[in-house]
Amino acid sequence: MEAAVEAAVSWPKRSTLAWLENVGEVFILLGSTLRELPSGARKIGLVVTQMEALGIGSMPLTVVVALFTGAVAAVQASYQFRDYVPMIYLGTVIGKSVLIELGPVLTALVVGGRVSAAIAAELGTMRVTEQVDAMETLGISPIRYLVVPRFLATVIMLPILTIFADVVAILGGYLVATLTLDVSSHTFTSGLRLYFKVQDIFSGLIKAFFFGMIIATMGCHYGLRSEGGAEGVGEATTRAVVASCLLILVVDYLLASFLFRVLFA
Repeated sequence: MEAAVEAAVSWPKRSTLAWLENVGEVFILLGSTLRELPSGARKIGLVVTQMEALGIGSMPLTVVVALFTGAVAAVQASYQFRDYVPMIYLGTVIGKSVLIELGPVLTALVVGGRVSAAIAAELGTMRVTEQVDAMETLGISPIRYLVVPRFLATVIMLPILTIFADVVAILGGYLVATLTLDVSSHTFTSGLRLYFKVQDIFSGLIKAFFFGMIIATMGCHYGLRSEGGAEGVGEATTRAVVASCLLILVVDYLLASFLFRVLFA
C-alpha cells in the first residue's frame, strides 16, 4: 500500500523530469543541426534526394486537401453571407483565410503527418539496426549526413507546397462559387483583390518555414531515439506525428500573435 502511494506521489515528478529531458534533447538536436548546416548543405545531392522524397511525394496529397478546403470554404461562407453580406466578399474571405491560415496550417498538418512519420521510421530503423552507431564509430556525423539533408529539404519544400496549396485552394473556391453558387467570375475575382495585402502571402510563408523546422526536428528527434526493435520504431513514428501536429498548432498561435500584433500591425 505504501509503495503504491509513494509511486502515485512520485509520478508527477518523474513525468515532469522526463518531459524536461525530452525538451532539452530537442533543443540540443536543433542546435547541433543549425551548427552543421554549412557542412551539410554542401551535400546537395542528399538534399535534392530528400526534397524529391519528402516534398514532391507530398504533392498529390496537398492537391486533394487544398482543393476541397477551398471548395468547403466557399460553400460555408456563402451560407453565412446569404441575406446579410454582399457576395463580392466571398472572394475576399476565401483569399485571406487561405493565404493567412488554411493554406500553411492544413498543408503543415497533412504533410507533417506524412513526412515526420517517414523520417522517424527511416532513422528509427537505422538506429535499431545499429547503422547510426556504425556511422558514429567510423567518425561520420549522423547529424551532418542524416539530419541536415532532411531538415533543409523540409524547410525548403514546405513553403513551396504552401504556395501550391494556396493556388489550388483558391481555385477550388472559385470553381464552386462560379459553378454552383451563382457568383459571377467578375464578382469573385473583384472580391479576391479587395483588401488584398502582400503581407498576407508573407505571413503564410513565414509560418510554413517554421512549420518545416518543427516537422523535420520532431521526425529526426524521435527517429534517433528509437529503441526496442520494430515496436520501438512504431512508437517513435506515432510520437513524431503527434508532437509535430501539436507543436504546429501551438506555434501557429504564437506566430499569429507576433505577426499581426507586432510585425504587420
